[in-house]
Amino acid sequence: MLLLSYFAVILPFTAYLKNRPTVIKLGYLPEAVIIRAVSGDQRYLIAESTIVKVLFYYGSLIDKLNDKVIIPPEYQNMFRTLETAVKLDPYNKDPYYFAQAAFTWEVGHAADVNKMLMYGMKYRTWDSELPFYISFNNAYFMKDFRNAAIFMKNAAEISGFPLYTSLAARYFYEAGIDELGIVFLDTMEKGAQDKQIKKIYQLRKQALISVKTLREAMKKFKASYRRMPTDLSELVASGTLKEIPTDPYGGRFYLAKGGMIRSTSKFTLEGGSK
Repeated sequence: MLLLSYFAVILPFTAYLKNRPTVIKLGYLPEAVIIRAVSGDQRYLIAESTIVKVLFYYGSLIDKLNDKVIIPPEYQNMFRTLETAVKLDPYNKDPYYFAQAAFTWEVGHAADVNKMLMYGMKYRTWDSELPFYISFNNAYFMKDFRNAAIFMKNAAEISGFPLYTSLAARYFYEAGIDELGIVFLDTMEKGAQDKQIKKIYQLRKQALISVKTLREAMKKFKASYRRMPTDLSELVASGTLKEIPTDPYGGRFYLAKGGMIRSTSKFTLEGGSK
């Protein structure tokens, strides 16, 4: 009955995938409880192959972006697939790394990623990076500095890493939040083993460096002209900047209300097509 249930679910999706372009074929997984029942110890292999498939799928989209071809990723299906993989094998670190890379920066699902990371903390009790990611998400994306400090303290206690201790004490001083993001991404990039994950972090880090360059130019402009620029083009016209930095996601930087620097790409692969 379990096998019949499995094939009843999987066969329609197999037929559906045949009619889709190769580059966006991600596939479909039944619920983790069904897979565990029919696969036994092989669930670890299924989890690993599923994670690799998600990485390959997303990597192919980044490669297309480099060729100036923008294809919106199936973020919802990707995240659901990774959730299933985590439930099959909560000890595998790759889905946590990838979720942190793709679903916080790209689509703003930091709260959902935190739930996945907290699930992983129950199993990977020695891993200081999971509470570190949760802390970063709380501070950087959700502006919840209280929980950020709690999880950063947890990361510091597990690792004994002085940087974590320092961050827990003074917590992401708001004036330097862009710099913190760059340092974080640099750390993530160096720690990533998969080439596609490295590409994600490199892309995001380049975007933050561009934003930081613009923010610093705006401060210099204000110091010289006693006012903030009304448009980023003034930074170039005044000689404060040689040129407006490039948005690696393919968008155009602009000055939004309140003096915030935004991009037409919204710093996502999908946003770059708009």
